[in-house]
Amino acid sequence: MNLTDFDMSYFSLKGKNAIVTGGNSGLGQAFSVALAKAGANVLAVSISGDNGDVKQEVEKCGVEYHYIQADLTKDGQCKRAVDACVKQWGSVDIVINSAGISINVEDVTKFTRLEWDKMVSVNLTAAYEMAHEACKHMIKQGSGKIINIASLFSFLGGKWSPAYAATKHGIAGLTKAMCDELGEFNIQVNAIAPGYFATKLTEKTRSDAKQNEKILSHIPANRWGEGSDLMGACVFLASNASNYVNGHILTVDGGYLMR
Repeated sequence: MNLTDFDMSYFSLKGKNAIVTGGNSGLGQAFSVALAKAGANVLAVSISGDNGDVKQEVEKCGVEYHYIQADLTKDGQCKRAVDACVKQWGSVDIVINSAGISINVEDVTKFTRLEWDKMVSVNLTAAYEMAHEACKHMIKQGSGKIINIASLFSFLGGKWSPAYAATKHGIAGLTKAMCDELGEFNIQVNAIAPGYFATKLTEKTRSDAKQNEKILSHIPANRWGEGSDLMGACVFLASNASNYVNGHILTVDGGYLMR
């Protein structure tokens, strides 16, 4: 490619079809809307019911929205979602593995096997299964983008959350391993590692003045992240602008890891 060949159309997702797990709540909403604003059709998959808010925002962008309710930890549900995307629109071009949980902050001596298994199933195994099913179609197409959602705890120890830290380290390893294998098929596998974001899951921490100040003091930007802060990274990694970016974990953390 000559330098003069590059233009802003490389960031366009017009005509692309995307699956976003957890795409109708939390940070997944930001990913769904970002893809739609760039021109992609969006299929959101989650275990919870669809409240219609994301559908409205996505369809405002002039693209199509489809929702599937599914427990992605159950056999066959990831394949069901991928098959639905291909049946609906003819291809699956982008997958964002955004679904995840964090349960019971506990000492490692109190953290149970049941809690461990549930978190591994949702945060890591389901992400693998979704990528596994989608890449079969992407290989045939000769292109694709898989974006896993990592975390600061892909790099940190994660005191009082052994399973969460382990699954997010696992997401980092999965991203690198799949990049290594799928790169030759023009499939890019990358990850976004959000820092501390203002979501429903962090309400309790943000409402605790001491904990809130402790976290803010570690963020050079001196604020919690908002969903909109993730949208640019999402579009970049989903678009042709990132065709030579592979196996990368992009932190969006306000500078947290630099302190």
